[in-house]
Amino acid sequence: MDRGNTSRWLTIPLLLGALVVASCKQAEEPKVAEQKAPVKVILVEAQLPPKPVKPPLPPLFSDIERRTFQFFWDTTNEVNGLSPDRFPSRPFASIASVGFALTAYPIGIENGWVSRNQAIDRTLTTLKFFRDAPMGPQKTGRAGYKGFYYHFLDMQQGNRYDSWVELSSVDTALLMMGVLFTQSYYDGEDPREKEIRQIADTLYKRVDWRWLQQRAPLISMGWFPESGFINHDWMGYNEAMMLYILALGSPTHGVDPDAWTSWTRTYNNDWGVYQGQEYLSFGPLFGHQYSHVWIDFRDIQDQYMRERGIDYFLNSRRATLAQRDYAIDNPMKWKDYGENVWGLTASDGPQNTSQEYRGEQRQFRHYSSRGAGLRENFDDGTIVPSAAISSIVFAPEVVIPATEEMHKRYGDFLYSSYGFLDSFNPSFNYDIPLKTGRMVPDRGWVASDYIAIDQGPILAMIANYQNEFVWNVMKKNPYIRAGLERAGFTGGWLTPEGEPQPAPQKDEQKAAARALGMAESRAAAAQAQQDPSQRQKPE
Repeated sequence: MDRGNTSRWLTIPLLLGALVVASCKQAEEPKVAEQKAPVKVILVEAQLPPKPVKPPLPPLFSDIERRTFQFFWDTTNEVNGLSPDRFPSRPFASIASVGFALTAYPIGIENGWVSRNQAIDRTLTTLKFFRDAPMGPQKTGRAGYKGFYYHFLDMQQGNRYDSWVELSSVDTALLMMGVLFTQSYYDGEDPREKEIRQIADTLYKRVDWRWLQQRAPLISMGWFPESGFINHDWMGYNEAMMLYILALGSPTHGVDPDAWTSWTRTYNNDWGVYQGQEYLSFGPLFGHQYSHVWIDFRDIQDQYMRERGIDYFLNSRRATLAQRDYAIDNPMKWKDYGENVWGLTASDGPQNTSQEYRGEQRQFRHYSSRGAGLRENFDDGTIVPSAAISSIVFAPEVVIPATEEMHKRYGDFLYSSYGFLDSFNPSFNYDIPLKTGRMVPDRGWVASDYIAIDQGPILAMIANYQNEFVWNVMKKNPYIRAGLERAGFTGGWLTPEGEPQPAPQKDEQKAAARALGMAESRAAAAQAQQDPSQRQKPE
């Protein structure tokens, strides 16, 4: 799930997005100072956003869904089941892409786009490849080690793609979410469906989560055979929530519950009020979306969210609304930003370059994490359709019109065989060599690739919006339930039948949590005004 490999060893907040999707090496990251989106913290009693309504989907979404499914079906290697990180440039496979592909095939079955037998064949091919792929500590000729897999694999041979590719914990987690999805979906008595369940069980159970706890109880971002463990651990809040749930649910190499406590210990650094929304912030929207692709967080809470009086689903709704409001305010005056043109996440961009825009120097990037939130942000005018569309379950009343508007205004060059190309930047109109993409006269820059980890959430979240398909399948998985329960989640669909739901927070508890959030947002605002070199790092 390469979400910014270009900035692999930047500051930790950016690094959390960094190991999630870049097809570029560390050396290609711009060496100039970071350009951050202005932090607008509203220090007033923020009104809670209304609960999402569920408007019907326009016909456009059926077309998006079908085209996005075809991306995975058409581009995956039929011989080994490996899916490309991106297409059409197709340089290597991404294990995160495979996790999304395994989730896509049953969506294709349910919509009648492929037969169950076709999907079973493709799924078995994929699972058998990962089961039988060479594993070990060697630098070359291996697909993984200790049950984890390398972030990028050769599309044909299936081995580690290059020496800069890490054994990735979070990308293995994305793969395993797809693997466990197949285990729960293919529940028939057909011998091949039984084999799918058995292989999926084997793959999940052999992931040695404890091995990556070099600074226990936290889990490291990964490992290199050349240099050992990555010296950064996954700390909240970001997309690695699913990583800890998987590690907690493992019956063979399960981590202790204090791993979740440590993961949430840094949450207060990112809690506050931003753009009128009080929530747990992470700038790029993918951090608010990935875990929700497979897990229905509505009405279930861990201890932290119980104290705050919300759940992670509502948190992602607030993050979505805050980012849209940021685009409406448009403090950096990027072209076309507005109520129906918005969406910042990790994505392709035009180039690493400094150019004059509206009378001042602005930094632009190629692949990078982009976002708007309380802390680390970057915004260079690059808009990502997936950022908005993948939030359809959280805020359909703003996502649907945004999707229609982007299709209407930019579709002639942005919407093609497999749906929306990765990203576009109407503000970038410079006659310079590009890292990727192309210039459209009078319209700016547009990406030339589809990126799998942006495509996957589009498809799955539309399916969840329609009938909660992916969520309902995963609710049957005992390992996911075990992981959630060991993390302290209760309520909602986790409540055993016949037992009462946990009592809601009392008004005074909500008021106390809200007062704490306001205080923390004031602290964030004060910190945002400091020279970055003078800021105190969190413990």
